[in-house]
Amino acid sequence: MPSSVMALGQGRSSGPRMASSACCCCPAAVQRRLPILAWLPSYSLQWLKMDFIAGLSVGLTAIPQALAYAEVAGLPPQGSCWTSFPAPSSTASPLLLQSPSALDRSRVGDAILGLVCMLLLLVLKLMRDHVPPVHPEMPLGVRLSHGLVWSATTARNALVVSFAALVAYSFEVTGYQPFILTGETADGLPPVRTPPFSVTTANGTISFTEMVQDMGAGLAVVSLVGLLESIAVAKAFASQNNYRIDANQELLAIGLTNVLGSFVSSYPVTGSFGRTAVNAQSGVCTPAGGLVTGVLVLLSLDYLTSLFYYIPKSALAAVIIMAVAPLFDTKIFRTLWRVKRLDLLPLCVTFLLCFWEVQYGILAGALVSLLMLLHSAARPETKVSEGPVLVLQPASGLSFPAMEALREEILSRALEVSPPRCLVLECTHVCSIDYTVVLGLGELLQDFQKQGVVLAFVGLQVPVLRVLLSADLKGFQYFSTLEEAEKHLRQEPGAQPYNIREDAIPDPKVTLLKA
Repeated sequence: MPSSVMALGQGRSSGPRMASSACCCCPAAVQRRLPILAWLPSYSLQWLKMDFIAGLSVGLTAIPQALAYAEVAGLPPQGSCWTSFPAPSSTASPLLLQSPSALDRSRVGDAILGLVCMLLLLVLKLMRDHVPPVHPEMPLGVRLSHGLVWSATTARNALVVSFAALVAYSFEVTGYQPFILTGETADGLPPVRTPPFSVTTANGTISFTEMVQDMGAGLAVVSLVGLLESIAVAKAFASQNNYRIDANQELLAIGLTNVLGSFVSSYPVTGSFGRTAVNAQSGVCTPAGGLVTGVLVLLSLDYLTSLFYYIPKSALAAVIIMAVAPLFDTKIFRTLWRVKRLDLLPLCVTFLLCFWEVQYGILAGALVSLLMLLHSAARPETKVSEGPVLVLQPASGLSFPAMEALREEILSRALEVSPPRCLVLECTHVCSIDYTVVLGLGELLQDFQKQGVVLAFVGLQVPVLRVLLSADLKGFQYFSTLEEAEKHLRQEPGAQPYNIREDAIPDPKVTLLKA
């Protein structure tokens, strides 16, 4: 997690330890909004050691990834490096209005180097995954070798990018360059200035409105995906390390960091799966680890940008591919096929359209999911009992999209048959209704009265009963049990509908407290 975000956010991977070090002199509300007040008073040298190691490991991962993300997004490399003090992500990068569809411009040298870099990254990752844990009883030499292997494999992005840059420099010395290089990168820290709301080009001035129109749907998609990814990261690591997160606090941190980042021309900031994982695996104890990462990035901007010139873009592409590949879960297709096949529809729509434009794929998937949700709300399942009295029970709640489908089913089963039949509407699963549903039920009561039959209600919850009584529906009859309703509709003695005034209904909150 980025240093600036972690200062406001809740951090990662050490929730129980940070929660136990609360400052008794600070109000709980202040600690909740500024978590640094909870862990800083009890900060220890042991935590500093672990945070330093974790921050260094994340920094060595963040710098090459930042350069790669900028390349994917079509932004200047220094813009993404400035944002590495917070954290750009592999998910947001392709959304910033360019698609990697330039196969016609590919080169053999870049393809070979990219494949070699991917292979090296894969080997180093497998080595890290198979490094056994270090125990205090191990000999010093063994522990040092384990630490060396762990450090090298954790910083594999930096190592591979450095190797590729060295290869490219070797070719540059000979006068032949088979690779496309990153090129010049602005050095130093970015100037602090108000975000420009217009841009002057050779063809004129582009206004803020035109910039927004040019971004189109991507403007909303970048924000939405960034927020969803950040919350997903936070919840995933909170679950692994047994602590809770405050989603509002996470969103506040992300939002504030992006607002501040706009004053230094930074990249959109989100939570990062890869770097958060490195942070957790490095044994980070508090959000102070992010400060170490930030310092390392700032130092690289001051002293190392001249070396960025020789980094091949194919090496950066390999970093991105290896960072994104683990996020592609092939098992989800088999799981959805087994659990609910209809959910494969938005997944496939999103996946396929992302090859056209990422933002269109995400928007299309969200739209398909929304349509599926509306369809299930508009066509709720109903259980029908064909006994002496027709009983219809909605299997879920009633809302205005469902009223038309419910009306059609009631009419077809009770009033459009010969002779018309009485019907009991069993409403046990209905916990709330809106005005459209009340109007629809009133029309149904009128239709039943015209046909000389009865529509009775059973199992109404108190809030629903209160709404129906306040609507003063003509012909409304309510029974507490299905047996009483059936007796009344069969004209048996001893069963009469309840005649309840609205002000006589008990308050459900009071009833719950008494229970």
